[in-house]
Amino acid sequence: MGIGATAGVAAVGGIALSAQASSDTSGSGSSSSSSSSDALVFDKDAYTELSTTVTDTDGTDHEVVYHFWKAITYVTKPVDETYQSLIVSVPVKIDGTAVDATDAPILFANSVGGYLPSSVAEATGVGGGGMSGGGGGAPSGAPSGSASASASAPGANGNTNATGGALASNQLLALAAGYVVVEPGARGRTLKNADGEYYGTAPAAIVDLKAAVRYVRFNKGRIPGNTDRIVSAGTSAGGALSSLLGASGDSKIYDKYLKEIGAADASDAIFATGAWCPITDLEHADGAYEWNWGANNLSTGKQVDQTVSKELQSQFAEYQASLKLRGLNRYGALTARNYDDYLLTTYLQPSAATYLAALSESDRTTYLAENTFITWDGKKATFTWAGFLTHVGARKKTVPAFDAFDLSAGENNLFGKDTTESRHFTAYGAKNDTTGLSSKRVPADIPETLDLMNPMYHLGNKNPARSKHWWIRLGTEDSDTSLTVSANIAAAADNLGDDVNHLYYWDEGHGANTDPGDFITWIAEVTGFKGGPRAKK
Repeated sequence: MGIGATAGVAAVGGIALSAQASSDTSGSGSSSSSSSSDALVFDKDAYTELSTTVTDTDGTDHEVVYHFWKAITYVTKPVDETYQSLIVSVPVKIDGTAVDATDAPILFANSVGGYLPSSVAEATGVGGGGMSGGGGGAPSGAPSGSASASASAPGANGNTNATGGALASNQLLALAAGYVVVEPGARGRTLKNADGEYYGTAPAAIVDLKAAVRYVRFNKGRIPGNTDRIVSAGTSAGGALSSLLGASGDSKIYDKYLKEIGAADASDAIFATGAWCPITDLEHADGAYEWNWGANNLSTGKQVDQTVSKELQSQFAEYQASLKLRGLNRYGALTARNYDDYLLTTYLQPSAATYLAALSESDRTTYLAENTFITWDGKKATFTWAGFLTHVGARKKTVPAFDAFDLSAGENNLFGKDTTESRHFTAYGAKNDTTGLSSKRVPADIPETLDLMNPMYHLGNKNPARSKHWWIRLGTEDSDTSLTVSANIAAAADNLGDDVNHLYYWDEGHGANTDPGDFITWIAEVTGFKGGPRAKK
């Protein structure tokens, strides 16, 4: 079982999102780049004027008029323009008041899920990105130019467990807050040409997103917004790519790939990173998954191979020790021995306490009666790691979760190359291959490719051009990945002195986004933006 559920749901966190396209009032309505030397110059006049209604997290409607630029190819030598293009949305009027977005933050929101291809080629409005080419969910937004959706509000937080929900809600709320929204497409792992060659496997997606950032920066003064205040956002594999963008800014190891596709001569560093349930650190993900969920049965009630699980847990222990990370809030060294306590005291128990405090007295009494593993003193929630694991229940993935012995995981496809659909990317996976491969070793190019795909590599090397602001979120019931993955990213960034805002959503699964208004407010705070109306908490 490979990559986590795909992104692309248009309503989460109790937010109703709707959009209605108005008539074309300005511009040519087309901004496709030519192949000439000025192909990367943004045509600031080639927009369509649209309108949308955004209902914020308090239930207040905001009428937004914005300028929309259709799909623009962001490189001069694209492999596939269908995916190597972006759309731009710039607010000009909010609730009848003119907005100047010249110095506004730029939300750079990717719609990648499952490391699958993501295209904005047919988008006709903000939130128009979506996945295609080999599976995936519904696009985040409505390509027809109009959409409406509402979210239910279960539990204390008005949450939905929508997969990939960080996408459309963030984009529309950002627009209503006066921010510029850029949505890039990117190649993905399933793309294959007429000769049977895969052209979207690693590192294509991150190379494309970097090229898109370079395009935005290259067009400083032409694309509205502050190109020094780009904030990325993504969920699942998109969250992994968002964190990788943040960690790897201006890293030279991507230069040859960017040159091949004709990326702009500009910086690809971003200012701040938003990552929801990032499926990343893939070469260590199997061990981390078993450390976290190894004791949990599958949904069938069967237990995974415990010999394999324990061997992978031992690998995680060695890896975690090698990182030499210290926990947030002066916790101390993080090891496989104390990581359960760290997660409990730093994230899980506080998350449960926040959830319980927000419930009505009767609902809280009912919840606690149904979840007797929790001790509640009126302010704090306490429980054991074993109690928490039992509460979560069935694990989502078999063992190994990411580098499958039979090459069946999506991540195996991510590391495919040329005409080979799937490859092993860990020594353990290759050694235990069950497909009859002649070699039991990983291919020679895999180590370099792993570095290109792992934010921990860049954080470990203290990349000076990394993002210095991090917003990281994960559901406590997300067994698509290990809870340690996002916590390690947070600890690595924190240990470098970066600003880290990291928490777990109680009783939420993969792709949850229960505080989108807070994210929009956070962007204003870290970027110093004093402009248009803000999305309320």
